[in-house]
Amino acid sequence: MLAKLVGSKTAEKVLLFLFLYNEGYARQISRLFDSAFSPFNKQLTKFEDSGILVSRMKGRTKMYTWNPRCPYQKEIKSLLKKYWECTPETQKKVYYKERMRPRKSDKPL
Repeated sequence: MLAKLVGSKTAEKVLLFLFLYNEGYARQISRLFDSAFSPFNKQLTKFEDSGILVSRMKGRTKMYTWNPRCPYQKEIKSLLKKYWECTPETQKKVYYKERMRPRKSDKPL
């Protein structure tokens, strides 16, 4: 349903990823969804061009995050929160539970 509102499934996935993790890069998102890199890269660029996202370089990686100056950021996040609450748990577990920090070296897998 959100894909029809924002224009595509890729846009939906990018927005939900950034809603949950606050920042990310195209390769990371494409790997999470086991999809091609190019559509995610293009979508992130479109969101940056529209002012919803901003990017910064972290080494050689272009990291994207929410633009704090976007006047409708609060409304976008509110819509995403409502959509996330309606998302089935099975889908949440498959796609949106990526570990973001390193595991302690002596901790068993």
